[in-house]
Amino acid sequence: MRPILTSCVLVCLSSPVYAFDTLEDLGGALFFDTNLSKYRTQSCATCHDPSAGFVDPRETEVGRAVSLGDDGESLGDREAPTAAYAWFTPDFEQLDEKVWRGGMFWDGRATGLAGQAGGPPLNPIEMGMPDKTSVVSRLAEDPGYVAAFKALFGDTIWDDDEATYEAMTQAIAAFEGTELFAPFDSKYDRFLRGEVELSPDEELGRVLFFSEQFTNCNLCHQLNTSPIAPDETFSNYEYHNIGVPVNAAVRAANGVEGPDLGLLANPAVDSVDAAGRFKVPTLRNVAVTGPYMHNGVFKELRTVVEFYNKYNTLDAERQINPETGKPWAMPEVPQNLAVAELTHGPALDDKRIDALVAFMKTLTDARYEDLLKE
Repeated sequence: MRPILTSCVLVCLSSPVYAFDTLEDLGGALFFDTNLSKYRTQSCATCHDPSAGFVDPRETEVGRAVSLGDDGESLGDREAPTAAYAWFTPDFEQLDEKVWRGGMFWDGRATGLAGQAGGPPLNPIEMGMPDKTSVVSRLAEDPGYVAAFKALFGDTIWDDDEATYEAMTQAIAAFEGTELFAPFDSKYDRFLRGEVELSPDEELGRVLFFSEQFTNCNLCHQLNTSPIAPDETFSNYEYHNIGVPVNAAVRAANGVEGPDLGLLANPAVDSVDAAGRFKVPTLRNVAVTGPYMHNGVFKELRTVVEFYNKYNTLDAERQINPETGKPWAMPEVPQNLAVAELTHGPALDDKRIDALVAFMKTLTDARYEDLLKE
């Protein structure tokens, strides 16, 4: 029997041909299907595990900073971002000469959830399939898929591999647009609905987070104008270079050379001002989806807050990375630093740093709150 996800419940069907009544049901089956990778070991859910905040929980020789490919050897160079709340991401656009927003992946190169879903199966260091026709052939091995694609997309859908592949991505996108991926049921959401109270530390963190006078958090990690918006995703989806250092351990393991240029790697962008910029990630489930930054260079959430804080203080102790015991490493791409945003606000003491971390923990979906205890 093959498990499929329907209304957030795993259901096993005993019939040899499986029925998928909706696009979301079909997408759920595809999301968990390891047969869509070259060696049949990896699915979308491998790197976006629903039990781990839709990130990759697997340990590799470099921890969880980047993902291991279907071949069991290849290591990526960027962390797999969470798929939770991803369907709120706007399409990629350039707002002015030096402001870009939206798009999927860390550099915005894909359009919408369907565009993102089409990437990993063909990526040689991810799912490793050689081409779309090969993926479609794997789909055609399953009589349930054959029937469902015809029912949902028309009898001629199997006549064109390009169209079939696109239909697959649309189905996965439909599944990723369900409530499973965006329940809005964290402690923070329950607080907004008047169902729970925040602790003193959590409340202090909330006030600090939304105050431009005391922190720079909401300059990038707030989408709505109101701090009590019920659908806040905690990202404005813009691109900034915040001076993240190279992850030397990852580079030593995967052999990648040269700086990761971030947004400048997007084929739609050719401005040198884009170099080193990465999309602002959502903070939903941030406390349980580490390590952090686009390359997983920081292990702890508190380290991330300390990293930002170093820009606003001359205190020698704040210039030391608590994870290494050494001074913060230089930015991988030193140009285009978001100086105005990074230096906005005063330095934070330990009480306020801890409060911000406490608040960000309240952004954890209810089903992952047990992970906070771990």
